Amino acid sequence: MARLLPLPPAEGLGLPVEIGGVRLTAPDPGPLTLVAPFRGQDSAVAAALRCALGFDLPGPVETRTGAGARAIWFGWRQGLVMGAALAPGVLDGIAAVTDQSDGWAAFRLDGSGTDRVLARLTPLDLRPHAFPPGRTARTLIGHMAASVTRWAPDSCDILVFRSMAGTAVHDLTTAMARVAARTATRG
Repeated sequence: MARLLPLPPAEGLGLPVEIGGVRLTAPDPGPLTLVAPFRGQDSAVAAALRCALGFDLPGPVETRTGAGARAIWFGWRQGLVMGAALAPGVLDGIAAVTDQSDGWAAFRLDGSGTDRVLARLTPLDLRPHAFPPGRTARTLIGHMAASVTRWAPDSCDILVFRSMAGTAVHDLTTAMARVAARTATRG
């Protein structure tokens, strides 16, 4: 009988890789749970999450951290809780809760050229005053739907659909190489 083994989304994609001082890795974000409060239940969901995780759902472009977990805004009245599984029943009757763990590939870009790499792939304004640490956005990376979150000045996390992991690595490493080549010709 065949034995199936779970593989991370970036398995076999040659990560980690560093080009021109920018490093691309595929960290394990842990469990990913989409939370969407039912109509009129925002306050109840906020209270339940504060009790369970120490934070409530983030508003548009916001993030939350605490209790070994974090959450990012993931769309209108939706948050993605990362790194901690919600206990069964915590949000019963007050929110739609969907396990998204197998649906997304997570990547991290680190280094002083992170913004220049991402600027080649996304229409986001990545300048520090417009996209500071703690900011998140749903956007495009190349032609892929994505989420980009800045947790530190020179570090961004990127989520793309799992089926697009290979394309994301290709596009990101190509942009990294082009930024490095351009920097080298200027230096």
